[in-house]
Amino acid sequence: MRKFSLVISDVDGTLVTTDKKLTSAAIAAAHRLHDAGIAFSICSSRPPFGQRMLIEPLRLSLPFAGYNGGSIVNPDLSPVEQKLLTADAASEAIDMLEACGITSIWMFTGGEWLIRDRTGDYVDLEIHTIETLPTIVASFDGRLDAVSKIVGACKDHDRVAAAVSSGQNQLRGRATVLRSQPFYCDVTPSGADKGRLVDLLAERLGLGKDAIAVLGDMGNDIEMFRRAGFAIAMGNATPEVKALAQAVTSSNDENGFAAAIDRYILGE
Repeated sequence: MRKFSLVISDVDGTLVTTDKKLTSAAIAAAHRLHDAGIAFSICSSRPPFGQRMLIEPLRLSLPFAGYNGGSIVNPDLSPVEQKLLTADAASEAIDMLEACGITSIWMFTGGEWLIRDRTGDYVDLEIHTIETLPTIVASFDGRLDAVSKIVGACKDHDRVAAAVSSGQNQLRGRATVLRSQPFYCDVTPSGADKGRLVDLLAERLGLGKDAIAVLGDMGNDIEMFRRAGFAIAMGNATPEVKALAQAVTSSNDENGFAAAIDRYILGE
């Protein structure tokens, strides 16, 4: 049985259920980590403020990450590290999403969630997820100087996949373009990935790669998988993510997080 000193988990599709519930089983598993002296943190595509409801139940005391690693904050939400899109990259990302036929486009900037259409795809889901109302604007013009993340949300998953492919080509070297859910195309600053939190906490805690385990389900978790010594894919993970994992647990709707902690981390 390997001994781990740090566990980092993705949130949506991993730690919480499909309906965004943090179950009592997941909370209890996180507490068992703390009781065993194993550090625990989370890393999400959500904005940091959209994870505030998880801090107390999970007893988070270490920095955690939002915007796919683009923003790392302390549990009081004070910044540790932050990356921003350039105005040119943000503008081109919006143009790229529109060219791919995606009209529900969101911008996260300055602690705000900005949208142009309240009836757009998945707006209600995001309100439920991050427990925050958006600010509705007529245009994103004049707001591109401090952008943390742009999201294209669409019920047509093939259109999202096409936007990711297009964005990766058009914005190469200037932005990171990945799917955080089958229906979300996330555009974040170049060099912003979930592996940044693994590196930061490893340095802060003086840990080698082999002492760190991570859990995730989507392509935006891959850099976290590559930087840790042991990666656990959820049962609902994409085939690509499962192929990179050292273990696969049950799905997020079957308490897969708790099962993985008990089996692979605590050996129970």
